[in-house]
Amino acid sequence: MKYLISTLIFFAISCNAQIISLEQAAQCLTNPNCPNYNYEKDINNSLEKYASTWKGTHNGKTYEIQLKKGIYEEIGIRRDKLIGRMKVTDANGNIVYNSLNETNDVMIKFNGLGFQKDLKAYMMHFIGNSEFACGEEGIVYLRIKPETPNKMSILMLQDADITWGDCPPSYQPSIPYKTSIFLIRQ
Repeated sequence: MKYLISTLIFFAISCNAQIISLEQAAQCLTNPNCPNYNYEKDINNSLEKYASTWKGTHNGKTYEIQLKKGIYEEIGIRRDKLIGRMKVTDANGNIVYNSLNETNDVMIKFNGLGFQKDLKAYMMHFIGNSEFACGEEGIVYLRIKPETPNKMSILMLQDADITWGDCPPSYQPSIPYKTSIFLIRQ
């Protein structure tokens, strides 16, 4: 009986050891000696500084981004990550992109991937209005400098190499590529 209890305690401790921090997960991207884990946990509350509503303007467009922290499971691994909802309006108030009213997190196309290895930016995958014809898909880098905690910059790098159909010449992505946009915490 003592052997059974000892085995169960060891198993319980081993299961708990399968939790790593988001910072460790960022290092695992390039480290083949990463521990086997089943949960990337925000142990250090690193996502808290991002979880908020942010607003800013760029080239006549107004950007409102709502970021929330949550626990999500993908391919058997639980992750603490950010989910983003965004509304973009043009100078005339026309809505260019809007996911603020979407209540189902699974339907959101602005999802956290994790921190860069240097931990200076949080990466999110974004798919805009035209993921196929114009290839509006990429990684959005969120960056908050310690000296300006209420100011965040976003930068999108396109990663959609394959497109189907013709993209209209007047097309502009919801988030401009390779351009920093500055947002203020609301």
